[in-house]
Amino acid sequence: MPGTLTVYRWELRKLRAQKRTYLGLGAAVAVPLIFVTALAIRNGEPRDVAFGRYVHDTGLAVPLVLLLFGSVWLFPLITALVAGDIVAAEDRDRTLKTIFTRSVERQQVFAGKALAAGTYAVAAILLSGVVALLAGIVASGYSPIVTLSGTRVSASHGLVLVGASLAVYLLPILAVASIGLLFSTVFRNSAAAIVGTLMFSLLLQLIGILPGLGGLQPYLLSTQFQDWQGFLRVPVDWAPILRALWVCSLYALPALAVALVAFLRRDVAGE
Repeated sequence: MPGTLTVYRWELRKLRAQKRTYLGLGAAVAVPLIFVTALAIRNGEPRDVAFGRYVHDTGLAVPLVLLLFGSVWLFPLITALVAGDIVAAEDRDRTLKTIFTRSVERQQVFAGKALAAGTYAVAAILLSGVVALLAGIVASGYSPIVTLSGTRVSASHGLVLVGASLAVYLLPILAVASIGLLFSTVFRNSAAAIVGTLMFSLLLQLIGILPGLGGLQPYLLSTQFQDWQGFLRVPVDWAPILRALWVCSLYALPALAVALVAFLRRDVAGE
């Protein structure tokens, strides 16, 4: 465990020094601000999505709408920027051999990198959610929100529901990070891993809308980006939330296992 934490701290320092880290976090901040500004200027509302009709009534609706929009490409891309690079960058810079000569085991190096990629993904989602919430409150006020069941709940209760929704949204995001880590380990190329992770996410969304494949929807990772909506029903619908837990695990755990095996077997003698 001490060795893993040491590597984890190394990786966090690396992330703080990389431009792609700030590119992803910058996008996580900029998109909510642009969205709220556009709503204020145009005075329109995205009525075709859940909670879109309430964005001018309460700021609590803004982060919920962005969760729906961001699941298509924004948040998977932000996640892939770091997860797809975190191992491949060592191949590019030929630094794996140096890392392996330090007094840590390979599995500890991998665990530290996985924790760092997960931390970045969590930070990006939470940062985006907080900025969207604050900007929404400034623009539309801190008012009660109407749930998907048509029940009006207080602003304080709504704030708790938004926080719970963000927590559930992190499940598929962490699964995407795991897949990005796998591609980063196997492809040994940052660009291929980042694009591959994003294309994998988009492919699952495409499968979800193809005719005749509706039966697969509950088991697609893309579907789990909607499961947070279970918290916005009265009473809370736990079925999609619990499904998100095990479906996302079915994607994340095998990806991490394969990536770990590939990492442990990596031959760096020629580097």
